[in-house]
Amino acid sequence: MAAVFLVTLYEYSPLFYIAVVFTCFVVTTGLVLGWFGWDVPVILRNSEETQFNARVFKKQMRQVKNPFGLEITNPSSASLTTGITLTTDCLEDSLLTCYWGCSVQKLYEALQKHFYCFRISTPQALENALYSEYLHQEQYFIKKDSKEEIYCQLPRDTKIEDFGTVPRSRYPLVALLTLADEDDREIYDIISMVSVIHIPDKTYKLSCRILYQYLLLAQGQFHDLKQLFMSANNNSTPSSNSSSEDKSTDQSLLEKSGLSEGGAEPPEENSRDCVVCQNGPVNWVLLPCRHACLCDSCLRYFQQCPMCRQFVQESFALCSQKEQDKDTLKTL
Repeated sequence: MAAVFLVTLYEYSPLFYIAVVFTCFVVTTGLVLGWFGWDVPVILRNSEETQFNARVFKKQMRQVKNPFGLEITNPSSASLTTGITLTTDCLEDSLLTCYWGCSVQKLYEALQKHFYCFRISTPQALENALYSEYLHQEQYFIKKDSKEEIYCQLPRDTKIEDFGTVPRSRYPLVALLTLADEDDREIYDIISMVSVIHIPDKTYKLSCRILYQYLLLAQGQFHDLKQLFMSANNNSTPSSNSSSEDKSTDQSLLEKSGLSEGGAEPPEENSRDCVVCQNGPVNWVLLPCRHACLCDSCLRYFQQCPMCRQFVQESFALCSQKEQDKDTLKTL
């Protein structure tokens, strides 16, 4: 039908025929190349682009100062029988309260009470929320900026060698950091930090590590503190202390307990350069994979993470443009 129409049109007026064909060609080319601003799916587009054509939203973040810091010293030597050494780094005088054998259910009920009922800003408040569902409790005073090493051990008279098989009803150790001075609680948004720590025992030999860290705010919210994964440095070498066999064993134990996130272990040495251009400094974190790998210039070109190829839902900047300008002036 279209061919008959074109032949009839050509016989009527060859110039008019050429004008109509040329107009149709221009309109079609404009639709394919997007001249008119219309999002028309065409066969020339990449299949991945048509599958994920959503805009990557930039998440607005608010900078909050965390007065608490907690790390495990020499985690390879920690166990339920020999104890554990914790290193604290707090900006103010604080209290470290350790709860051995804390009930899993009561702990998360306590976090919900912080959100709905009362604020957990003191060790007594958490103990009331836990209903004393723990085996042993010990408390230490931490001086500001001291980076003290605290040795904690479950008393031998408890005669506990393990906490049973997975899934467990009790965490081996829950560490609570709170501000010692009541006036300091009016200064900081974060009033306490809860750290859930796994300690290997006879039944579950997963290496010692911090499983979760929750930051409790004065307004009632609590947030799960997550680690960012920086791009690996090409010059970094694998650690000689831990073999690949030990890592695979730990990974299988994590998968059994439901703690594995399917991501790679964070590298020991990190690079601050963009993984794409290798020129600009890394400033953007991609969510939900939490890879910090792109600079300001390269961010707009990616809808998938260049490291793990996961689709990016949101992103946020590590520092604002004003802060970058200040750092540039300092270096000059």
